[in-house]
Amino acid sequence: MVGKGTANPATPARSVGECTQVPRAEGIGLETLRIAERLAKGGRVQELSSIERALGANRVYRLWSDDGTRVAKVYGTPARDRRERHALEALHDLPGMPALLERGTDDETHWAIFEDAGRWSLGTLPENPGLAKKAGEILRSIHDAPPERVSNLARGIDQEWVTVDFLSTFRRLERYRGRLGLSAETVAEARTVRPPYASSPRIAHTNTVPENFLVDDKGKVTLINWEWATLAPPEWDLSKATWLIGLQAGPNAAAAFQDGYGKHLERGQLDRWTVYHAGMMLVYTAENSMRSGLTDYGYLVAELRRAVTGSIAEPEPPS
Repeated sequence: MVGKGTANPATPARSVGECTQVPRAEGIGLETLRIAERLAKGGRVQELSSIERALGANRVYRLWSDDGTRVAKVYGTPARDRRERHALEALHDLPGMPALLERGTDDETHWAIFEDAGRWSLGTLPENPGLAKKAGEILRSIHDAPPERVSNLARGIDQEWVTVDFLSTFRRLERYRGRLGLSAETVAEARTVRPPYASSPRIAHTNTVPENFLVDDKGKVTLINWEWATLAPPEWDLSKATWLIGLQAGPNAAAAFQDGYGKHLERGQLDRWTVYHAGMMLVYTAENSMRSGLTDYGYLVAELRRAVTGSIAEPEPPS
């Protein structure tokens, strides 16, 4: 079993996809459900996808059979399938990578079947520094891999790119300020924050949220959802994971994650990256939500305010 912090009926942990049996109802994505049911070959199907879906988002299902469970991903666009396939083929031998079993197309809709990497994640389990440390070790092995394995880009996302995009993000955020409940003062202060330091680009996942670090019953950690992999500063992945693991799992888990990675970000630098991440996530939420009423973004507003204050109050020392 997972060990300390293992979920049991007495703990508040939630399994990935818990209580999301797929109803045959309008708006659930009957076409992708039909594909999942065909792949299940008569077995039970459980949707794991988030209720809030961006346009072109993937749909993910757990497929049950007498032999156990597998996970099917039905891609929202061919480009998502292409990008993830490239990353998985290039990095398949690294620890913590998803195990691909089969892939194919159905009426031009791309799908893939993976080994079930677990019903838990760093975002749903109680704080578990041991698992967080494993996740940090996985991320470090990815960043240490030769960049040419995933890209022939001459530059990738570098300091210049981060600086320009940082400023652009908060210009775009101004458009949605009222909708998101952001004050003009907060956005104005965010625009005065110095863009975060970015070292030379390495292989990066770019969406290292706790929910993407899955955990099985034996404590194995797997980093999933590789469709946005590219070359980017390692601080991008490290800061996003550290920030959100600390927020969702707890400070001890965030510290253990950095221990596993082998580097601890200075507080001022982490705050600056948090400003950037929170701003990007708020813009994405505002621009891509399929629903008229946005939900689950209040914590981003609060974190943006906190990180802006921290960035202004604590200057970053020279790197």
